[in-house]
Amino acid sequence: MKILIVEDDDRIAKPLAEDLRHQHHVVEIAVDGVEGWEYAQAIAYDLILLDLMLPKLDGISLCKQLRQSQCNALILMLTAKDTISDKIIGLDAGADDYLVKPFDIEELAARIRALCRRSAETKPPVLTYGKLQLDPASNEVNYDGQALTLTPKEYMILELFMRQRDRVFSRSEILDKLWELDTVITADDRTVRTHITNLRHKLKDAGMSTDCIETVYGIGYRLSSKNK
Repeated sequence: MKILIVEDDDRIAKPLAEDLRHQHHVVEIAVDGVEGWEYAQAIAYDLILLDLMLPKLDGISLCKQLRQSQCNALILMLTAKDTISDKIIGLDAGADDYLVKPFDIEELAARIRALCRRSAETKPPVLTYGKLQLDPASNEVNYDGQALTLTPKEYMILELFMRQRDRVFSRSEILDKLWELDTVITADDRTVRTHITNLRHKLKDAGMSTDCIETVYGIGYRLSSKNK
């Protein structure tokens, strides 16, 4: 998933972002409500982790703005306020869930999974392509029962292709979807090409007899419709 953390406390935002990246999510951090609004207008996020008390624009106001702008991202509000009235205000503003600080990272992960299950956009729990399986719930990939060890970016590229198997993705689209804003500047087409090459090698080493990632010349990449 592509996740935006809107949190002004580095002691919370940075460790949280690091943990989510280890779970193969693309994560960006906005340090105030105005920056969070700008990020959300520029990128279609799957999930926004939104602090209630923010400089420049508070979390409740930002949440209302996002919903009024037809933002469809799941919104999980993070706050130190734990009264019932505070929770009601947050949920009424358009938040999908509410988590009180301090929280355990495992509880947050469970809340995210629960939100995804409830979402109308929820995809099948296990993605398949012939004998290749990708389980988004456990972040595991295997071919014919053999586990594959992929880097976070290799995993996300494969998940992107497996979720939309008939679509061709250009290198620029892959960069936009899977790289954070602050790293897109230094990443380029060669970065995507290198990750796809490495992913192809790993799939072949696992036993796939043909190249399942097809190059559509002049356009981009997709999963091959011929070979699995």
